Amino acid sequence: MGIWSCLGTSIAEVKEALYEGRSGIVLDGDRLSYGYRSGLTGQVKTPVLKGLLDRHLRRGFSEEAEYAYMASLEAFRMAQIDDVYLLGNEVGCIFGNDSSAKPVIEASKIMEEKRDSELLGQNYIFQSMNSTVNMNLSTAFHLKGVNFSVSAACASGSHSVGLAYLLIKQGLQEMILCGGAQETNYYSMASFDAIGAFSRRMDEPTKASRPFDRDRDGLIPSGGAAALVLEDYDHALARGANILAEIRGYGFSSNGTAVISQPCDEGCVIAMSRAMKDAGLEASDVDYINAHATSTLQGDMFEAIALDRLFHGQHALISSTKGMTGHECWMAGASEIVYSLIMMQNNFVAPNLNFENPDQYSEKLNIATRTTEADIRTVLSNSFGFGGTNSALVIAKSE
Repeated sequence: MGIWSCLGTSIAEVKEALYEGRSGIVLDGDRLSYGYRSGLTGQVKTPVLKGLLDRHLRRGFSEEAEYAYMASLEAFRMAQIDDVYLLGNEVGCIFGNDSSAKPVIEASKIMEEKRDSELLGQNYIFQSMNSTVNMNLSTAFHLKGVNFSVSAACASGSHSVGLAYLLIKQGLQEMILCGGAQETNYYSMASFDAIGAFSRRMDEPTKASRPFDRDRDGLIPSGGAAALVLEDYDHALARGANILAEIRGYGFSSNGTAVISQPCDEGCVIAMSRAMKDAGLEASDVDYINAHATSTLQGDMFEAIALDRLFHGQHALISSTKGMTGHECWMAGASEIVYSLIMMQNNFVAPNLNFENPDQYSEKLNIATRTTEADIRTVLSNSFGFGGTNSALVIAKSE
């Protein structure tokens, strides 16, 4: 696994942030100058690819592809996969990504000013497509297997892991690099600000993201990338791989509601139940739930209702890491698998930051309000997106 997020740019850095309950959210004055009503965002370090990739390749990388490249480098190193292996074997690539706004807007500005498409060159093509991440990664790492993007709003990263799992389970691939990536430039999030989706608690940025809290007032946009090397179990054993955990189950659903942005507890329940059924688990078998909860009024409410329906009276601890990270959007479903794996490996549950006052729905949940030492063997991770797309994944310690 590999990570590039507002919590850190390595597994070690992110582990420390999760354990300490340290937020990566800041106030960005450039967003306010640009016209945002909320300047809050997750602060993600800009990667330096010079010296890692040649100039010709770098020019086609979008911002989110750069994040994904850095996360993938770490994931391949941890998996002990080098260039020799990648050149001699078929490895696939599936990434969740649902926008690439900056190159589209930059190209449009050039066209409006110069009225000459020849001035755009070829790089904007590879930067602006939603498939920018997997096309660039497949080129940079010489990946010869399955190669496509998952565009499913804030469930994109989770669905990419689920689809990679299914392809391997069906024997169609032995190894797939999968994950999620999200651009953090202010061009990409203006429309979310327009609909009032963002918190305006700008006087205390680190306290603005409040999943499940009664006083939550909106999400905080964030981003980066997370990468996972998924591999057939027998294949991993045969090459002596260090197995971090197993994907045991994948569940999905669509809400089918009449309003495109309307969440639904029934859709959440179906996705979670399907993932647990696929894994052969009951609610009592789950030790930790990484909730989707983004700090929005309706989204958190409906997820809390769904979690109470399935896990009322059970021992599973619940937290949303978005209290620390903000909402990492297209990458969130993958990054939260990485965060959950870090917790599993180090025997703790990260806190649901800023959960101070429960509402009538969250008061029924077993929410971890502080870092809690725990033996985590089985995790359920939720991701729900606009348009009613739902994804749930079950991961477990390898026996």
